[in-house]
Amino acid sequence: MKWRALGLLVVAMLVGWGWLAFTKQAVRAQPAAKVLHVRPTEDFTVDGSGTAPAWKTVPWEPLALRVADRLPYQTRVKTLYSQTGLYVLMEAEDRTLTATMKEDFLDLWNEDVFEFFLWPDERYTVYFEYEISPLGYELPILIPNFEGKFLGWRPWHYDGKRKTQKATTAIGGPKESGAHVTGWRAEVYVPYDLLRPLQNVPPQPGTRWRANFYRMDYDDGKNTGWDWSRVGASFHEFNKFGTLIFD
Repeated sequence: MKWRALGLLVVAMLVGWGWLAFTKQAVRAQPAAKVLHVRPTEDFTVDGSGTAPAWKTVPWEPLALRVADRLPYQTRVKTLYSQTGLYVLMEAEDRTLTATMKEDFLDLWNEDVFEFFLWPDERYTVYFEYEISPLGYELPILIPNFEGKFLGWRPWHYDGKRKTQKATTAIGGPKESGAHVTGWRAEVYVPYDLLRPLQNVPPQPGTRWRANFYRMDYDDGKNTGWDWSRVGASFHEFNKFGTLIFD
């Protein structure tokens, strides 16, 4: 009995050490949280080309394929902020513009689209979602998300200082539905007035917002997605968003 008890103790210790080693390895294997520093700028005109001088001071930030065997197009973003709003620039490789919708506030995610989500204050599970198609149609909505139950709300009095500025351009082909291209760009300005009454807005130097960037493409009948900070099945897993730090 003595030797049996001793053997059980040794087995328990080995199992415990093995679990501890596995746990440490699992922790080390987790990707580091995404952080993006957002530089300040004076306001400038958005035209979809991404050639404004302010963009030259900002490095590109890549998005990653969500499924490895899908279309290996490169997708990247830049961000800037001014005293009045946030600027976002996206550039993506592509072959065909899968975009037939020709109105704002449609289900743009079912075709080629660029998206970003802004969650300025982690005390409240409410964030801003923005989508734009290659043809320049947009979906700006506010998302209350309570334990995975969410729905988008359209902005009210969406005009004047509350309205976004946005433009898109096609690369290597015409900006038309079904056009053969080598890529496309989207340039968006989101005024802080549109984000009211979200808290922690406007940002100041040192302010942190949670955020994420996404892209969807449908070439060759494949549903291909990209994200900046890795989420699971849903783009709305806000606890997995990265962090914007305003310099």
